[in-house]
Amino acid sequence: MDPFLVSLLVVGLAEIGDKTQILSLILAARFARPMPIILGILFATLANHAAAGFAGTMIGQALVGSWIRWLLGASFLSVAIWALFPDKYEGGLNTPSRAGAFAATVIAFFIAEIGDKTQIATIALAARFERFFSVVLGTVLGMMLANIPVVLIGNRMADKLPVRAIRITAAIVFAALGVWTIIR
Repeated sequence: MDPFLVSLLVVGLAEIGDKTQILSLILAARFARPMPIILGILFATLANHAAAGFAGTMIGQALVGSWIRWLLGASFLSVAIWALFPDKYEGGLNTPSRAGAFAATVIAFFIAEIGDKTQIATIALAARFERFFSVVLGTVLGMMLANIPVVLIGNRMADKLPVRAIRITAAIVFAALGVWTIIR
């Protein structure tokens, strides 16, 4: 399995309907400036997933033995279950930002991504594959592919996506990774 492609697929699917994708929609509606929002998402995701990839790579290198397979397999299976439940964005952007769309997006997106299923998946993928750059580039591209259309098209696209089917597909992919990690 190619770490880049697996990371792109897993995180791209997991992001559909995620709270950070909802945040992308809110930011797009609030600022109506797609380019600063897209760049803000990119910078926040790069920083967040680089940290997650580094942590995962360190975990993968430090922990050896068959029990690491079980731990990683269980984490993938947990994310598979988590992917079945839609996220809801709980925050708000009620006050105007002095920093503008870019800074508001970087800050909001980075904070929203902390502890999110895509960040946990990045840690697990980096630990599983021990390929920092491949995993981080794949997860960042997956995030961007899932969020750019939301920013550009907004509500018109959100109503047309089969979000439930995509969530189930993401759960199946995570579950398959979990089982494959355990039995390998």
